[in-house]
Amino acid sequence: MSDNERRILLGRIVGAFGIRGQIKIESWTEPRDAIFRYQPWILVDAAGGEREFSGARGKESGKHLVATFPEVTDRDVVEAMRGTDIYVPRSALPPPKAGEFYWVDLEGFRVVTVDGVDFGTVSHLFSTGSNDVLSIRGDRERMVPFVEPDFVKSVDFEAGLITVDWDPDF
Repeated sequence: MSDNERRILLGRIVGAFGIRGQIKIESWTEPRDAIFRYQPWILVDAAGGEREFSGARGKESGKHLVATFPEVTDRDVVEAMRGTDIYVPRSALPPPKAGEFYWVDLEGFRVVTVDGVDFGTVSHLFSTGSNDVLSIRGDRERMVPFVEPDFVKSVDFEAGLITVDWDPDF
């Protein structure tokens, strides 16, 4: 899938805020309010229905963001959107700085050990708070801390390959 077609999950609608159609959003961008920089949003509900929205605006409010959509002014409409995922096209994100990358750009990369043992492919990454972790699917699922250079020895974007120093039996 090309960058123009690939979608990146940036957040989720978690409920209504107030009575005028304001929307509580959980954002996974860093900083959290950066989600508003990347639009249009492609909203995907639990049934797989999609809608595209532009012009979302908002601000931080406690552990969530509070947003407004131009066409949404009713609390009941917002409550019906609860659980809707917020995606943007990969092409909406700025290019990463030199030496940096987006986690999503590593999905699908093959992972091999320094000794040539094939672990499979990266399904996703997640953060534990202390470090990020590669989730790798192959003959079984493996979790490898994304700690350079201790465990992750190299990332080759041209080859789509990550080399790790990790015990295959662990």
